[in-house]
Amino acid sequence: MRRFFHIKRLYSYILTTYIPLLLMTFVICLFLVLMQFLWKYVEDMVGKGLEISVLAEMFFYAALTFVPMALPLAILLASLMMFGNMGESLELLAVKAAGVPLLTAMKPLTILIVAISIGAFFYQNDVMPKIAAKNYSLLISIRQASPELEIPEGVFYKDIPNYNLYVGKKDQKTGTLHNVLIYDIENGFNSMAVIVCDSAKMSMTDDKKMLLFTMYNGQQFSNFDQGSSSSSRYNNDFVPYARESFDTKTMMIDYDANFNRMGEDVIEGSSTSNYVSKNLSQLGASIDSMSLIMDSVNRVDRKTIKTYSYLSFRNGYPAGKKDSLIAAARITPVDVPAPDTLVRSKPLNDQSAILQNAFMKADNNSNEFIFRSLNKTTTQKTINRHWIELHRKFTIPFTCLIFFFIGAPLGSIVRKGGLGTPIVISVIMFIIYYIVDNVGYKMTRDGVWAHWFGMWFSSFILLPIGVFLTYKAINDSVIMNADTYVNFFKRILFIRETRKYPVKSVIIEKPDYNEISRSLSELSQKIDLFLERYGHLSYKDYWMDTSYNKELRSIRSSMEISLNSLSNSNRLEVLSKAEEYPVLFNIVRIFETGSLPAKICMYFFPAGIIIRLLSLPFEWTIRKDLRYIQQLNGELIPILHGIYGPETVALA
Repeated sequence: MRRFFHIKRLYSYILTTYIPLLLMTFVICLFLVLMQFLWKYVEDMVGKGLEISVLAEMFFYAALTFVPMALPLAILLASLMMFGNMGESLELLAVKAAGVPLLTAMKPLTILIVAISIGAFFYQNDVMPKIAAKNYSLLISIRQASPELEIPEGVFYKDIPNYNLYVGKKDQKTGTLHNVLIYDIENGFNSMAVIVCDSAKMSMTDDKKMLLFTMYNGQQFSNFDQGSSSSSRYNNDFVPYARESFDTKTMMIDYDANFNRMGEDVIEGSSTSNYVSKNLSQLGASIDSMSLIMDSVNRVDRKTIKTYSYLSFRNGYPAGKKDSLIAAARITPVDVPAPDTLVRSKPLNDQSAILQNAFMKADNNSNEFIFRSLNKTTTQKTINRHWIELHRKFTIPFTCLIFFFIGAPLGSIVRKGGLGTPIVISVIMFIIYYIVDNVGYKMTRDGVWAHWFGMWFSSFILLPIGVFLTYKAINDSVIMNADTYVNFFKRILFIRETRKYPVKSVIIEKPDYNEISRSLSELSQKIDLFLERYGHLSYKDYWMDTSYNKELRSIRSSMEISLNSLSNSNRLEVLSKAEEYPVLFNIVRIFETGSLPAKICMYFFPAGIIIRLLSLPFEWTIRKDLRYIQQLNGELIPILHGIYGPETVALA
């Protein structure tokens, strides 16, 4: 009962620690993706005089749209931080010491992440279509809004439709424009009017649909004969024009400065972009209907090609005699002349007409089918977009699960809390996921890969990583320890540590040379038995025999015990001989012998054979070291007998 109560308290502690951390990281990740959105669309928002409420609404919908992107990253970061903190503060060690495995400690969080993933699915299916329609309609409305008038000095301003405006100087206090030049091309370039004035002022009507332009002390130049055609005007040497001088002149220019919001029905009614506003059942129905249309179009195209392209000459035959020549040829073989021979038999004029007619028919057929292919390409891309949205409703929740089983084991292995190392690892993992996911998305969108493979491509890559990290964390792996990789590369490059046994000034426990001599003799016998049994390690024994490593560890342990005893000697010849002993290492194995991954690798050709071949140099080196140890034992034992020979005889 106490154990059960202890587990319940552990679950409560883990949940109360993880949930606030998840909320914090989710807010941070959502803020980061919102900043990316802001930098992407900042040019569409600046300088249009949008109200704060419109901007706030846009950021609100954008935040809701980016929830599926921020959620997996938040789960990854929170899992890394929490289990890293628990590992750094030795809480994980205490949990494991209490007999609670890592997977059992992860059980409440696993249930929580499964619940979050289910919620993410329903969010993608029921909420996102409505939010996406509102977000895209608002974003398009902002893009189409007219920019706020902010006319610069000394350059031509072209944002007013059909007008080019030049201002020499502006009075910032009164808003008066000085040295103004206006090109009016509203009636066309050939009927352009030019206005020059000393000063002018601009204002908007109350409904913000017309721009009032009041000019002072200026002149207007325009073509006199505006109704004549451009061709007759260009034939004259002189083009008459009209000049008007004015003290005050007012122009009204069409300029809608209001923010006209687009309705959501524009997005929902679009055949190429309405996939964002559909749920799972609607996407499936749309895919079925468009696929049916594509099949019918393909059947019509095949029939058209057969009827009007390749066999169009048969259309002029009578209905009952189309295949009479073919049937007759089957009964009585007929020599059919080559087409070139038939063409050459005609006069040159007829040959030219035949070739031109053939070319025109081929060109017309080519243009017609290119046009048909463009329509089919557009329809196929729309189908691919629908498949992408359909699969995303499942891939995002599944990615949340994968990132949890990457972050939690990795945090328990790294054992680093805070925001430093977890953020670095999270960013690297998310960048890998983002790149792989975008590759699958673009391949699916362009129809290069099948939709199920492209959209689940990132999951196929990340799932083995999550399984591998979970397996390593359960077995207390040291894959993130730098010394592990240093020792690994040392073993690959056959770089050994050298033994150093200096003469000690104070010896607490003197070595028993007689006992050491007997131990070295037993060690040589062990090596003989080992070499006799494992002189050649078979392919099956390499993957399945667990006694190889055990006996090799026993040999190494016996040798190290004897050498540690000899390190207390004050004899230089003994110490120098002990320093010649090699440092033994194991064969480099990816998986533990006899385990399920080892069995899979053994039967998985050619991977198992390649790994076995790579291990042969290590096996040869181990056998060479063992023989060298036997040789050193044969040289060291007489030295030890020479030191304590008389004492040994006296005792006998």
